[in-house]
Amino acid sequence: MSFGNSLKGLGKIQEVLVLGLMVITMVALFYFDFDLPLKVGIAVLAFAMVLLTSIASQLLNMQKEAMKAQR
Repeated sequence: MSFGNSLKGLGKIQEVLVLGLMVITMVALFYFDFDLPLKVGIAVLAFAMVLLTSIASQLLNMQKEAMKAQR
């Protein structure tokens, strides 16, 4: 799944936070010695947070466009 198009709608601060979450997740998965189930849980949690952030941002952009169209 590509996040290229979905991350374009994010603001600068949101984009930095999402990319920071991705970096922290990669460090946690590859640098620390966690058990496999914990690594999978961390990866799933990070993926869900990025996915929900991009969906929420797209929904907010759609609402803004709908408000502009009504005026």
